[in-house]
Amino acid sequence: MLAVASRLCGLHAQLMSSAELTLWARIDSLDRQAVQRALWQDRSLVKTWAMRGTLNLLPSSELPMWHAALGTSPRFLNEAAWKRIGITLDQLDRLTEAIGGVLDGRIVTRDELAEEVRRITGSDVLGSHVGQNSWGTMLRPAAFTGRLCFGPNLGQRVRFTHPKTWLAADAGPVQPDAAAAGITRRFLSAYGPATDRDLARWWSGGSGIATARQWIASLGDDAVPVDIEGTRAWMLASDARKIRKLHPVQSVSLLPGFDQYVIAASCHADRLMSAGPRSRVYRPQGWISPVLLVNGFMHGTWRHAIKGSRVKVTIQPFDKPPAWVRRAAALEAERLAVFLGCTLDLAKF
Repeated sequence: MLAVASRLCGLHAQLMSSAELTLWARIDSLDRQAVQRALWQDRSLVKTWAMRGTLNLLPSSELPMWHAALGTSPRFLNEAAWKRIGITLDQLDRLTEAIGGVLDGRIVTRDELAEEVRRITGSDVLGSHVGQNSWGTMLRPAAFTGRLCFGPNLGQRVRFTHPKTWLAADAGPVQPDAAAAGITRRFLSAYGPATDRDLARWWSGGSGIATARQWIASLGDDAVPVDIEGTRAWMLASDARKIRKLHPVQSVSLLPGFDQYVIAASCHADRLMSAGPRSRVYRPQGWISPVLLVNGFMHGTWRHAIKGSRVKVTIQPFDKPPAWVRRAAALEAERLAVFLGCTLDLAKF
């Protein structure tokens, strides 16, 4: 489980169920409680904001690397953007420092964090921003710089703490250049061949093309250019050698919503769509549909609903699938039911 989380560069966790099913799709016989245990008991996974400012589950042992790279991000140094929210960069620095101070040695709810920030800074404005501003806007800079991560909920209320409070002592700080190279290697290994624009989009939402190029260049001969139907992309040299020896295999997977494979492919999704409009997968407000994946191509979407002890799985192919795909997809649906501890109700497709 931790190896998969590392290889994928984290597990997308805007919805916790998506993170769990991302692992289920790649690991046979995964225990449904494995992610919860790793987060709140073993603490081998940690929940925090990372690339693109999205929530992710990261291996705790690798958190210093992520903080080293995220701490260099200019994403939250846009003075004009913060001015529109109503604070200056100096106030943001005070706020971020205060958050780290509050969380050191404590696990607090958002309301408690807001009240303590108000007390420490003497600013009702900063306290109000923590308590009332959009979900993660004011907290991401603290997460990026290693001052904040998620703790266990208190009932339905989310709580936060300091990574050094929550996790075992790490091996020490990682240099930003080494962190950037490590993350770039992971990205190319999981999502290559990839262009510099792909890396920039994945890391920061599309800005920072120059930074992405520098990161790839920093790998030297470890990264090699390849031609993908006229597009220059990059792979790890070791992967490029291996891929020449690979033979096509048949595979069918039910990928959950917000799966990293689908997110990373979004710029090139038209090349991976068997039929049907792109909008059935990449929906408004950044919603990513669960996907029926056949030989690496998106052949449809699917959904599931749990009612009592039964789970109903509905698969909607973009076009009529061959018999072997229907059989394999049905087996995946059965595997999902076992994971969820339910009896399968598979709609005809």
